[in-house]
Amino acid sequence: MTEWKTDPADVLRAARGRREELTRFLREIVSIPSPSCGEKAAAAQIAVEMDRLGFDEVRIDGLGSVIGRIGNGPRTLVFDGHIDTVEVGNRDLWDFDPFDSRVEDGWVLGRGTVDQKGGVASMVQAAALWKEFGLTGPFTIYVTGTVMEEDCEGVCWQYLIEKEGLVPEFVVLTEPTDLGIYTGHRGRMEIDVTVPGLSAHGSAPERGRNAVTAMAPVVMEIDALNNRLISDPALGKGSVCVTRITSLSPSLCAVPDSCSIHLDRRLTFGETEESALGEIGEIIASVEDASASVLHYDEPGYTGLSFPVKKFLPAWKVEDDHFLVDAARETAKSLFDEPPRMGCWTFSTNGVAIRGLKGIPAVGFGPGHEAMAHAPNEKIPVDHLVTACAFYALLPAVLERHL
Repeated sequence: MTEWKTDPADVLRAARGRREELTRFLREIVSIPSPSCGEKAAAAQIAVEMDRLGFDEVRIDGLGSVIGRIGNGPRTLVFDGHIDTVEVGNRDLWDFDPFDSRVEDGWVLGRGTVDQKGGVASMVQAAALWKEFGLTGPFTIYVTGTVMEEDCEGVCWQYLIEKEGLVPEFVVLTEPTDLGIYTGHRGRMEIDVTVPGLSAHGSAPERGRNAVTAMAPVVMEIDALNNRLISDPALGKGSVCVTRITSLSPSLCAVPDSCSIHLDRRLTFGETEESALGEIGEIIASVEDASASVLHYDEPGYTGLSFPVKKFLPAWKVEDDHFLVDAARETAKSLFDEPPRMGCWTFSTNGVAIRGLKGIPAVGFGPGHEAMAHAPNEKIPVDHLVTACAFYALLPAVLERHL
């Protein structure tokens, strides 16, 4: 293995020198609301920052993701972070304005700081260090601020690979890992179950068939199913949860003639689309005319383009001894002076498409605490932003040593 070309301590010092730039840029993009399919203004601001930092190429793809390129090496390395966020939710649960981003006591506050504009800010700012230290190695490096992840993880990357022809050799996911190195997570599947009924006047319910009542035992059986799903030593246990229930009836004084539930299904290794649907099929088999189906995603992005995909996304993991993981481990150790914490995400990321569907090696390293994702009073430590920026800057040179 070759010797270090650059002292990691110098890279970390340079990243610390960009502390104000990091917080300034993160606050700018956090202050721009960017729900799924509404990321246009945030993408434009990121493109402006990429241009300012001297990226060799900056463009917006057909779905609206912003893509910056540095270098023109024979191998392709991507740093990915999504720029959409979930909504604010109950505003009364927030102690501050979610979009009036500011720095307090070493934290940047606001919706999306952790999930996951903090990672985006750090990877974009790493460009200054790649240029300063000449750390791009043999790579063409792409920095992708991707869209629609909160609505449908991986749809942006299925589009990038299949329609834009961007097929990286390696990917670093900048979702929050609390500065640990993550190597996978469970898959995700969305299922709707529908039970028909027969409407009748609410004063005489015995004349009809109440779809809500017929659905009630299904809900309880699904809750019980969650407790007996299989587990994997690395990714943990599969899960299923009823996240929405709706009904239809001619009026509020009529027996409901239809009831539907939405299931969030997390898949561990050993579970497939067929096995997950089969479990639901067994539960609804005794309910007359009940049906279950996997959802499809076909929402148009802010560009007006849609890219239909099935909402089945498999579990994935990269082996602990893969050289990409080794390089990430070495990079982190050089910055922390101790072995990094290894793990897997609880939630789902664009890795479901990058690694799960397309088989491209991916590893995760990101600023912020995973538990803050989607939570009120979201905030991220400034120190995390600095360390993540140094990690992203140093990784290509370390990865070159492992090739």
